[in-house]
Amino acid sequence: MSWAAILTLAAGTYALKASGPLLLGDRRLPPLLSRLAELLPAALLAALIAVNVAAGDRRLVVDARLAGFLAAAVAVWCKASFLVVVVAACAATALARALT
Repeated sequence: MSWAAILTLAAGTYALKASGPLLLGDRRLPPLLSRLAELLPAALLAALIAVNVAAGDRRLVVDARLAGFLAAAVAVWCKASFLVVVVAACAATALARALT
């Protein structure tokens, strides 16, 4: 990719981000849109995790990553601390890789 393309994309990104405050000014978003904007990062993160865990080359992949994800999901469901969630996911992934 050329530097011109990178600089053009960077300028476009900054222009897009600046357009919101410039167009809205001091006005607030409607409550429904504000609530949806607050939920969007969590939904995007969940989608990225799902794609990285179970997708590969246009097909569903079941491997050690899925075992780690399931262990982490169970730990989160049990309201474990973040450290316990990470350790459980790592241990389950390592065990699944050792067994295969």
